[in-house]
Amino acid sequence: MPLRFVASLATILFLFVASSVATRSAFSADTSIQHRVLIQGNGKLAVVEPDGQISWEMPWGGIHDLHVLPNGNYLTLKDANKVVEIDPQTKQVLWQYDAGKRNGNQGKRIEIHAAEMIASDRFMVAESGAARIIEIDRDGNLLKEIPLVVDHPHPHTDTRLVRRIKNGNYLVAHEADGTAREYDHETGKVVWEYEVPMFGKQAKPGHGPEAFGNRLFAAIRRPNGNTLIATGNGHGVMEVTPDKQIVWQIHQNDLPSIRLAWVTTLELLENGNIVLGNCHAGPNQPQLVEVDPATNKVVWAFERFEEFGNNVSNTLLLDQQTTTTR
Repeated sequence: MPLRFVASLATILFLFVASSVATRSAFSADTSIQHRVLIQGNGKLAVVEPDGQISWEMPWGGIHDLHVLPNGNYLTLKDANKVVEIDPQTKQVLWQYDAGKRNGNQGKRIEIHAAEMIASDRFMVAESGAARIIEIDRDGNLLKEIPLVVDHPHPHTDTRLVRRIKNGNYLVAHEADGTAREYDHETGKVVWEYEVPMFGKQAKPGHGPEAFGNRLFAAIRRPNGNTLIATGNGHGVMEVTPDKQIVWQIHQNDLPSIRLAWVTTLELLENGNIVLGNCHAGPNQPQLVEVDPATNKVVWAFERFEEFGNNVSNTLLLDQQTTTTR
């Protein structure tokens, strides 16, 4: 092989690698920050180490919720209406609840987009289609039921993520309604709600950056009483006070070199930073972004499009104690 050709090939490879590194490093101003990530995408559930290596994986379809239980097992969803517990050591499903067949749902179209363990062997399941939150034991027995207020009922969009907050109430992201509602855990009454604004824009269909709406995905309550909302196809995150004032927000193009699409999960880190999920954003865009809300500086980003694809809606940091969508 001529030396001139070898030199040219080496130059091309160098420029390709340099370009790839620059593209990824452009997302993060502090390359010393890394995280261990549990992620689902492209038909697998996986753990990605801080050095970028995949240390664990198993085949798994798309999900809208993901937790690590106190025993280290994973609580997640399967198909449209099942809640499951996975042992990561054996990769076996240890426990399953089929919401389509239990507690009055036989014959109904039921989808589950949120579930969590709320006490030892007690689980919350949010049933879209039945428009209710239920609490069950491991045998699937119905322990409690809270009917939901849903203005635009549909089995696919009654809810996205639902979380029990510190006061015991449930904070619900109602996707089709574009509204976060807090339900009193004793009475079931709505005690607070916030409709995500459209900011004077018209709704646009689709799932990617070209779409627009207020189909929120997640809401979490901060220790100061404010609520963080991932606005879904509103392409952003906002912090809202109890009296419904926006005190902090980021929109689609506010972060350098990043274009937000369907913003999904939220994690509030101990240092005050916020990690957000960026789904349907396309190649060369991060699937996870860590932002310092004091400066709106991006301090870490995760982009693994080839491995996990364009539909990463749920992730979880395994190296952080966080206030999360868990």
